Amino acid sequence: MIKALMLLPLAAGLLSFLVRGDLARRSLLLWTARGHALLTALLLYTFVSARSALGSFPPPVPGEWFAYDALGLLFLCTTSALFLGAAHYAVAYLASEKRNPGEDAEDGFIFNNAPETVFTGCLLLFLAAMTAVTASRHLGLLWAFVEATTLLSAPLIYFHRHKRSLEATWKYLLICSVGIALALMGNLFLGAAGLKSGAGLDLGGLLAGADLLDKPLLKAAFLFLFVGYGTKMGLAPFHTWLPDAHSEAPAVVSALLSGALLNCAFLGILRAGSVCSAAGLADFSGGILVLFGLFSLVTAALFMLGQRDYKRLLAYSSIEHMGILAIGAGLGGGAVYGALLGAVSHSLVKAGLFFTSGVVLAAEKTKRIADVRGLWRRAPRTAVLWLGGFFLITGLPPSGIFLSKFVILREALAGRHYLLAGVFLVFLALLFAGMAKVFISMTFGEHEARPGEKAFKEPSGMLLPAAVFFACVMFIGLFIPDWLHRLLEGAALNI
Repeated sequence: MIKALMLLPLAAGLLSFLVRGDLARRSLLLWTARGHALLTALLLYTFVSARSALGSFPPPVPGEWFAYDALGLLFLCTTSALFLGAAHYAVAYLASEKRNPGEDAEDGFIFNNAPETVFTGCLLLFLAAMTAVTASRHLGLLWAFVEATTLLSAPLIYFHRHKRSLEATWKYLLICSVGIALALMGNLFLGAAGLKSGAGLDLGGLLAGADLLDKPLLKAAFLFLFVGYGTKMGLAPFHTWLPDAHSEAPAVVSALLSGALLNCAFLGILRAGSVCSAAGLADFSGGILVLFGLFSLVTAALFMLGQRDYKRLLAYSSIEHMGILAIGAGLGGGAVYGALLGAVSHSLVKAGLFFTSGVVLAAEKTKRIADVRGLWRRAPRTAVLWLGGFFLITGLPPSGIFLSKFVILREALAGRHYLLAGVFLVFLALLFAGMAKVFISMTFGEHEARPGEKAFKEPSGMLLPAAVFFACVMFIGLFIPDWLHRLLEGAALNI
């Protein structure tokens, strides 16, 4: 089943370059996403059933390069669910661009200016690479597939062929390539640290022989891996590619970058952190995660206050949440559960917000915050989702993000990290205030009709995935299903 999960999108992605006709490619995208989601659901059912029978999740087979533990399965489920929603959104998005050719050079909003072949093919191959990241039990392979996600997502960012999207793509490739090179150095140090155990870069072998690892070399390995994968994750100060890439990419690509790609990099850091914890260096790795997580939270709060582009605002919100996840993972204990719950909830909400931002952009033909007013009059269903997404992403109950932040804050106070908890609350308040001003003005502000302005027909196919994702996060905020609770608990034990 694991091979099928990786081979299905790989084969479909290669096939899409040979298929003629936009409708056939869109069907291929949809059915591949559905098939991948079905296989993921079957794998999840197998794991949950084994958990009920054995009392714990089945451990990965030793020596296997591709296998799933609870942590990898959690990120696989999130990625598959996001891609399923993104595929349905993409079909409506591409059809909308074909029906509405035109260009606004000032805003860089360009319709019908890129071949669907490359877009669909890279989108499917991107899914294959992210699936392989979640399944990798060899840290060298994990590194290779994280690099593959960079190369495969770059053409997606450049979809509109605008000068700003070219700049964003170049910055993305350059900065993430430097980061992944540093992660490669981390793998070399990690391999050297495990020479006595003979584990190489096999995750199971490293964990089993953690007592034999060379501690100074392991610390150096974690630092390089943290900076390398932290760059891809968007942690400050390595985040500089993220606002441009998220702003200039199509909304569906921004959703996958923020909701799925950042999780892949986070998984790389968690894998390295689990080795450090097994070797007795949890305080070292945890301290680094908390420090840079807090710095990311502060950086995002300060930059969000002056944003004039609502897609860039959402990008800085992703940096904020990556910082929160790092803080939770660094604190350890119950905070890890909160961080993983936050990773799932953030992925769904942020994808929904980027989906909604695509509809706002289609309606208003601008990404400038100041130029979007009175959205509820012009596009009422979009306005409801836009405002609802704001409430969810800022952590107002009922929301899985609220539960995540509450658990992390509770663990910080329980561990007597009072200064950390205070700074955490202050900057969360600043972030809420900064986003509230933007979302409320865009939704309820006075709208001045432009000459020749026509009524906007809201595309249901682009709104429905966002609505479903938001409903899921609200449900999680009220009641966490038993299977998800068990998966989160099992994943926390893998770190």
